[in-house]
Amino acid sequence: MAVKGGVGELIFYTIAVLFGILVLIAILAYSIRIVREYERLVIFRLGRLIGAKGPGLVFVIPIIDRVQVVDLRIHVVDVPKQRVITRDNVEVSVDAVVYYRVFDPIKAVMTIRNYHYGVAMLAQTTLRDVLGQVDLDELLSKREELNKRIQRILDELTDPWGIKVTAVTIKEVVLPEGLVRAMAKQAEAERWRRAKIIEAEGERQAAKIMAEAARIYEEHPTALRLRELHTLAEIAKERTLIVFYPSIVGGEISGLAAAIASALKLGEKLRETSGGAQH
Repeated sequence: MAVKGGVGELIFYTIAVLFGILVLIAILAYSIRIVREYERLVIFRLGRLIGAKGPGLVFVIPIIDRVQVVDLRIHVVDVPKQRVITRDNVEVSVDAVVYYRVFDPIKAVMTIRNYHYGVAMLAQTTLRDVLGQVDLDELLSKREELNKRIQRILDELTDPWGIKVTAVTIKEVVLPEGLVRAMAKQAEAERWRRAKIIEAEGERQAAKIMAEAARIYEEHPTALRLRELHTLAEIAKERTLIVFYPSIVGGEISGLAAAIASALKLGEKLRETSGGAQH
């Protein structure tokens, strides 16, 4: 009986020791925290703020201490599409992206319950407020300036939370279908207007050059004569044409008969050539 009692006590003590070791391991596992370089551990002891610890090994007291991990890397908030009425009463849908980071973990935990949700809601309201104060043309053409303005406002509002807004980007501006068609017609009309202006400018320059050429020909009749001969040479390249050109010498048409005779001979040669080709 004594042997059986001794074995039972040994088993009991072994189980107790193993249980104690497991509890100790659990306590150590909870007490020793490894904090990464981009994290901070905000510690509360019996409800009182102790401070922000890390990076590296941090020891906490089980049951007594409560911890909250804060990520110091840049967070991204995707702001969903917001219906905005611009200053010129045009309704558009705008979405954006906000980039921020936590620079003070204690403020981020103590000042606001959920800073990520707070930044998202604040970004939506600020986006509607800022874009509602500008015209549609300004919204489409000065997007970079609007991004900086929204970023500046958000940064000022979130600074008491220990948060720094690094950038704001307007992703897309969705216009009503009717407005898109009207803008397309306006752009097409503008292209036609520019084309007409360019064409008229070309005509003006051409007329100016032709007027200058006419003055030169008036001052130099020989040049005008050479230009006429060059034009006749270009016309004569077409074999199916017969050109009659009077030569005016001393006020009389001296070459008209010769031109007619040459034309008749040329016509006979053409007929003979075509007849020979038929045979």
